[in-house]
Amino acid sequence: MSEARADDVGVTARYYETDTERVLEFDRDGRTAAIAQNREGYAMLKVRPTADGDELERYYGFDMALDHAGELLGVAPHDLPVPDDAADMGM
Repeated sequence: MSEARADDVGVTARYYETDTERVLEFDRDGRTAAIAQNREGYAMLKVRPTADGDELERYYGFDMALDHAGELLGVAPHDLPVPDDAADMGM
């Protein structure tokens, strides 16, 4: 697992892999958002309210998924910290 923080907006990001997915999970004062992609890294990104929550939307691009996650957390997408291991998510 790799982590990153954006202290100025109070967001923590955690990247990890399961048997089937790559997951980037954000937390801001108890509000959460997650971006998931299949383990092989070639499928669309799924945005969820939590890592194991129901899918809200799918995106091809990482920037669009970050935008949606930012909306869920109430921060600008460019303020979201992204651990290095997650930087290549998206198609």
